[in-house]
Amino acid sequence: MSTATTSRPPVGGDRPRGHAEAPGRRTWRPTRPSAPAVLLVMALLLPTAALLVDGGWPQALRVDLAPGLDSFADWVVDNRGSHPVFLYFLLHLSNAATDSVAWVHDLFGATGWAGVLTVATALAWYAGGAGRRGAGPALVALGSLAGCGLLGLWEQATETLALMLVSVVVASVLGLLLGLAGGLSDTAQRILRPVLDTMQVLPSFAYLLPLVLIFGIGTPSALITTVIYAAPPMVRMTTLGLRGADPAVLEASRSLGATPWQRLWTARLPMARPQLFLGLNQTIMMALSMVVIASVVGAGGLGESVYQALKTRDFGQGLTAGLAIVLIAVWLDRTTAAAGTRGGVPIGRRSAGIALVAACGGLLAGPRLGDWPEAVTVNVAAPLNTAVDWLVGNAYQDVPVIGGTSVWAGNFTSWVLNPLNNGLQALPWWSLLLLAAAVAWLVGTWRGALTAVIALACTGVLGIWDKSLYTLSQVLVAVALALLLGFAIGVLAARVPVVERLLRPVFDAMQTLPQFIYLIPVVQLFNAGRVAAITAAAVYALPAVVRVTTQGLKQVSPAAMEVSRSLGATTWQQIRDVQWPLARPALLVAANQGVVLVLAVVVIGGLVGGGALGFDVVKGLTAGELGTGLIAGAGIVCLGLVLDKLTQPAGRSPSTGTRY
Repeated sequence: MSTATTSRPPVGGDRPRGHAEAPGRRTWRPTRPSAPAVLLVMALLLPTAALLVDGGWPQALRVDLAPGLDSFADWVVDNRGSHPVFLYFLLHLSNAATDSVAWVHDLFGATGWAGVLTVATALAWYAGGAGRRGAGPALVALGSLAGCGLLGLWEQATETLALMLVSVVVASVLGLLLGLAGGLSDTAQRILRPVLDTMQVLPSFAYLLPLVLIFGIGTPSALITTVIYAAPPMVRMTTLGLRGADPAVLEASRSLGATPWQRLWTARLPMARPQLFLGLNQTIMMALSMVVIASVVGAGGLGESVYQALKTRDFGQGLTAGLAIVLIAVWLDRTTAAAGTRGGVPIGRRSAGIALVAACGGLLAGPRLGDWPEAVTVNVAAPLNTAVDWLVGNAYQDVPVIGGTSVWAGNFTSWVLNPLNNGLQALPWWSLLLLAAAVAWLVGTWRGALTAVIALACTGVLGIWDKSLYTLSQVLVAVALALLLGFAIGVLAARVPVVERLLRPVFDAMQTLPQFIYLIPVVQLFNAGRVAAITAAAVYALPAVVRVTTQGLKQVSPAAMEVSRSLGATTWQQIRDVQWPLARPALLVAANQGVVLVLAVVVIGGLVGGGALGFDVVKGLTAGELGTGLIAGAGIVCLGLVLDKLTQPAGRSPSTGTRY
């Protein structure tokens, strides 16, 4: 998570150079407590507090916002067709969203599958630099889109592409404008930073709640939700690119008499080209990750196939649609990445003419070929369902010695989940606030500790303290599982290059698959409940944890490793005493990313028995209970802020102010 924090105070009261303290003026600087002392105090305080004081948040400190939010929802429904705000603004916005997506989808239909394939291949070839350099992206584009047709999902793929194209264009333009403001103005950056941080931890379902209330079920809610969710990466990368411009180039441009607009157009933006394309790439990936979520409100396309597969537990159908989403993601990723890495290398007129002629030829021939022929499709859903049925039949129960997944789920619930939840519920509210403050201060800064305390206290004020702790117990277990497996696999991948190469394509696919896909097999293996939700969340977060851990361990100084080796350290001693301490910032980032991704699945876990806040968010969306859903969404945001401050490293890049 890329939230920015105030850098850690100098140790021992030493002041940074160039910052002299005014005479006669003393600045208070909190002293960081030692970790052993804090842990000892907490080990004595928490059990004593649980025995002497009842747990729970006091009723006098609660504020019930649900009736007011429900009344507002009723007012919106009653005035949706008559209020000027709806008639003269929101209605036009809704119609524009619906018409734009429908127009793009009709264009795909009129072009035909051959036209779409030809145009996409020609654009990928041109973006890659034409000639031999563009052959790779062109083949990926051709194979990816043809794969969607072979899976029998061409029509659903075009519906998804129509929504994707419109949402990415709007999100990119909006992100570019906000990024320009943040990159050129310090005030704008300070305003945007907390907004983007909050948007990053806000669950996607929470975006849907107010939008469905205003626009109803359909394309407008899905499109606007996707735009809001996908715009932050473009804002961040544009800001980073503009602020990272070479000062010498800017000074030379200024000395030649260039105006601020000319410096922006001729110097800042060209130097920020890699970051801009990376932002576009991440915006596309974020938009694709919203495909399934948007299907809940009637977006259709591939997301609808995945959502229906979850409701019917049809793993074959869900994975087939998920593979189509992966293929689209690979195509768009390779095309934008090729355009970004090409830099400013010009492309000859001949190559541009070849791409234009090929695209025009496809557009002319495409309508004559019509829809994708059904004879050229492959049914992979049936064998996938057969494989899952065999796995469930042989692993669910009556397995010699180990018992089976049903026994594991029951034991895990009884021995881990229930004791953890009961322990959290038994602790007094003030002791949990102290614990959050202590851990956040040890890991980050005192300001981060204050933020964690305020965020955790907000769950009590909103009247969802018990539900928040219930959800927190699931998140802690899922994060622990993801970190244990992720750190172990990351260490192995960092030390054995073959393992890293083998895992790379697997993790690429796992990070692109929709979250819903992970729920289908685990529900069949463990039944609906908390164990299924926790397992899906841990598996979904695993690739990011492994990758960040591997990268951090590989960046440890070779000199330090060589010194430890020359002193006779064993492999385990090198890992424990050299790599882990030196890679601590990366390990904390890995834990931070694991928290973010686990929280993203917590809400979806409410669909399969996860309960608590996730269930309330889904209930608020599907049953129209806006107050319940928004309060639960706010609770998840508060938990995200708390866990973010508990796992974020305190270091910041001196040039950009972002954490590393």
